[in-house]
Amino acid sequence: MPNRPIPKINGVVESILYVDDLSAAAAFYRDVLGLEPMRTGPGRFVAFRAGPQSVLLLFQRGSTLTPLAVTGGVIPPHDGHGPHHIGLAIAASDYAAWRERLLARGVAIESETRWDDGGRSLYFRDPDQHVVELVTPGIWQNY
Repeated sequence: MPNRPIPKINGVVESILYVDDLSAAAAFYRDVLGLEPMRTGPGRFVAFRAGPQSVLLLFQRGSTLTPLAVTGGVIPPHDGHGPHHIGLAIAASDYAAWRERLLARGVAIESETRWDDGGRSLYFRDPDQHVVELVTPGIWQNY
């Protein structure tokens, strides 16, 4: 077999957090972070627009442990436990406004970081204790 180049990965399309209270988690991401709900599967998931080509999926913990037949195929079982981490991109010029918004809504800021390449991060927790990071450009070579 010839040595072929590796096909390109174009980005992360979906990120998933598993939650214990889907309604409370969905309200947090919609009302506090302003993410736009795109689709729901009652009792199973809520999908949010998390940027131009990114989706944040909130799954009710335990609701995805069996295969799910969908038009055109089957979604394999999956699940997760424990506090996870997700970083959401924000503009550097919006950092202070985000900090103010979180505090005004009673969200405790757990940590703030200034990165060597100029980026900044705000860390806080969602209702399921996942670590959410709002991050400006300047933390990675590609962001």
